[in-house]
Amino acid sequence: MFRLWVKVWKDNHLIHDTVVENDRRDTRTHKVLQGLEEGCRRFDLAVPIWLDSSVRDFQRHARCRFTQDAFIEEIDFDYLEIWVIEEDAYY
Repeated sequence: MFRLWVKVWKDNHLIHDTVVENDRRDTRTHKVLQGLEEGCRRFDLAVPIWLDSSVRDFQRHARCRFTQDAFIEEIDFDYLEIWVIEEDAYY
């Protein structure tokens, strides 16, 4: 089972969070992108753009933050954070 924790933060407070699960046999990249899209859909947010800094952080730590720079529209929170909390034994 692959699980991605999607959280919205404002003023150092957790505003919304959800865990997106994916048990399909797919690549890790596809599962992350699908999980991010699903989390944004649940929060009624536009999907952020992956900047180089976001990609590097995610590759190193299996988590990253998307700030206003990653969104086309104005956001009313500080950042959206994703974090892989469980990974499959296979990809």
